[in-house]
Amino acid sequence: MDGRAGRGPAMGGVLDRIHHADCAGFMRDRLPDDSIDLSFWSPPYFVGKSYEKCLDFAGWQDLIRRVVAEHARVLKPGCFMTVNIGDILCFPDPEMPRIQADCSGSKRAAVTRSDALRARRENPGATRRELAKILGCSEQTVQRRLEHNNVRGGKYSVGTRVMPTGWMVAGWAEEAGLHLYDKRIWHKDPAWMSSRWHSLSYRAVDEHEHVLVFWKPGITRHDRDRLSPSEWSEWGSRGVWEIPSVRRNRRHEAEFPEELARRVIRLLSPEKAVVLDPFVGTGTTSCVARREGRRWIGIDSDAGCVEIARERTGACGP
Repeated sequence: MDGRAGRGPAMGGVLDRIHHADCAGFMRDRLPDDSIDLSFWSPPYFVGKSYEKCLDFAGWQDLIRRVVAEHARVLKPGCFMTVNIGDILCFPDPEMPRIQADCSGSKRAAVTRSDALRARRENPGATRRELAKILGCSEQTVQRRLEHNNVRGGKYSVGTRVMPTGWMVAGWAEEAGLHLYDKRIWHKDPAWMSSRWHSLSYRAVDEHEHVLVFWKPGITRHDRDRLSPSEWSEWGSRGVWEIPSVRRNRRHEAEFPEELARRVIRLLSPEKAVVLDPFVGTGTTSCVARREGRRWIGIDSDAGCVEIARERTGACGP
């Protein structure tokens, strides 16, 4: 024995409970080897949510890497770690060049850049205020046309770094000995409030996320009786899942719908399986696991979320 509780023979006091703890540390110290049938979780996306403010980019990477590494030990051979995560990270980065946009459709003044350049050329030494008077526009318009920049639109703010997430998570999983088995697309309704940039750029509104399925080497039991024939044809064998978002995030600002958890749990685990969510939040995974006849383990570092998750899961019924 190496002294780690995870090597022990039992999970006394762990099953069917929501635990207030650091997820990676709890997994290391309290979960035995080869004890989890399915892990389904949605980590912090590092896109500026309030519960992520304690993390910088390096800290976020370290957190997800440690949690993934623990899964390589606690998952049963042939079983799956399933991660729901957004396509991109989005965070301020001082090294990122500030994107300058010439938003022609939103210009209130008819003065063009050519007009401003010509006025400056014909009036050498004129100040912006003097050029504005010549052109019959505001001083700010002169600055925008000459400098291709909008003072109100981010000239002085730190640039935003946008990065895809899937390749990072897949890389950490491969390092740990877990392999990408499958991926689904969760197509949700457009999240306009989360896509503040869409109005003055060519960037797309946020309306889908990934469900990445990683496999621990071993024999995987394939049981089509878990789903009805219609469920297999409608979503069991389909790569895109059409599921509406949670309409009102009253419990948590980034809650995913119960239907997403239900599909993952029913598809990838048998009845009475042990389902783990190391970022359980307000208990969506644990609630659905209980309702679907599975055992559950939920972990979260937020005491308020843990209390909500305990109450919610207890009210879900078997």
